[in-house]
Amino acid sequence: MDLTMLLLSGAIAGTLAGLLGIGGGIVIVPIVVLFFESQRLDNALAIKMALGTSLATIIFTAMSSIYTHHRKQAVQWGIVKIMTPGILTGSLTGAWLADIIPGTTLYMAFIIFLFLVSLQMAVSRVSAHRSLPGRFVMNGISFSFGTVSALMGVGGGSLNVPFLSYCGIPIKKAIATAAAIGLPIAISATLGYIIGGLNEEGLPSGSIGYVNLPVFGGVVVASLVFAPIGATLAHKLPDLVLRRLFAVFIFALATKMSLKFL
Repeated sequence: MDLTMLLLSGAIAGTLAGLLGIGGGIVIVPIVVLFFESQRLDNALAIKMALGTSLATIIFTAMSSIYTHHRKQAVQWGIVKIMTPGILTGSLTGAWLADIIPGTTLYMAFIIFLFLVSLQMAVSRVSAHRSLPGRFVMNGISFSFGTVSALMGVGGGSLNVPFLSYCGIPIKKAIATAAAIGLPIAISATLGYIIGGLNEEGLPSGSIGYVNLPVFGGVVVASLVFAPIGATLAHKLPDLVLRRLFAVFIFALATKMSLKFL
């Protein structure tokens, strides 16, 4: 593995985790897939390794960005408390599904997921008259977000930021709250990926289930340093700029990954 590239991806992921509340998985997954494919690992296994390893790194990236956002009193802890039970059960469900779904299907689903999130963030308009739904609906939404996040190897920010913005939460607070929600997603889903991959054959050396420790270490070292920087920037940039950055960035990544099928 190229340590320089791992550190660079961690730096980018950490900055964007704090800046956009996305956990960094949207950056880490495609980069780690390319790493494993360069080691001649089968594509179907490479995507599962990337998803599991990405979620493990998000545990630390989320904690780092949460700390900075919390100091600025931007995290809506009441929302985090409501969404956590559904997030935990949904994340475990998603990790279980990822173990049984064909890897190529996961790869294509991830690309489609990125394009949809990019489009939503680019064209949606926040209405101050919208509000959060009731607890029962929130539980269902949380479970769905946890499931999809685990399947896609992300911290949930690409779902939670648009959702909270749609419900009238200011974008900076939506980003901070999404970062906090990403922590239980990452913990629960990582456990699921470790358990699900324990009996998998052909795992790269240094792996525990679908989590590869060398890649995990390289990414985490840099992401812990840069996550607070991104979180600080998030509170200085205009709301519209943040939304447009989010949309453009995700669209570019989706385009890059989709070239593999051309």
